[in-house]
Amino acid sequence: MMLELAKNSTVPVINGLDDLEHPCQIIADLLTIKEKKKDFNKLKLAYVGDGNNVCNSLLLGAAIVGMDISVGCPNGYEPNKEILEKAKNITKSEIKIFENPFDAVKNADIIYTDVWISMGDESEKEKREKTFLPYQVNKKLIENAKKDCIVMHCLPAHRGMEITDEVVDGEHSIVFDQAENRLHAQKAVMVKLMKNVWPVRTFRKD
Repeated sequence: MMLELAKNSTVPVINGLDDLEHPCQIIADLLTIKEKKKDFNKLKLAYVGDGNNVCNSLLLGAAIVGMDISVGCPNGYEPNKEILEKAKNITKSEIKIFENPFDAVKNADIIYTDVWISMGDESEKEKREKTFLPYQVNKKLIENAKKDCIVMHCLPAHRGMEITDEVVDGEHSIVFDQAENRLHAQKAVMVKLMKNVWPVRTFRKD
């Protein structure tokens, strides 16, 4: 639907969020990783949880910047197969899918998680909570990553479910810097697109 809208539009269309992808979020995430780690080279990002729109876009974003990415998710909740193949085709970086979350986060520089129950999945709440419980980002899980790893969440978080208070408020967490960068990243997107639509004029007081 989003692609059809863009194809038939005379102005740029920004995908703020759809069921398949969440590119605006990932632009902010990459900005935040760049701020904290300085360089994407040799970094490993581990996404743990539901292979949803955030996960799909992280696969593409990591592939574009040349960052390794591993995904830890339950059987049946993997990321979109077409996007996974697309990501593999545009990068030489390592992309791996694991069922065991501890395998996914091993030696990771970044651990990323998202809610287990997205909009539209409310009817599966009880089932999902049980299925994803082993994928909670907690102290035990992050001990398998690098000592200086950073923890990310696109927020809002369901504390005590996909991430514990101890982690989201802990020394590894950068979730609030990540949230702030949504503002700056989206401003950059709009500036870039508006320059292609009409000239940016400078107004003088005189």
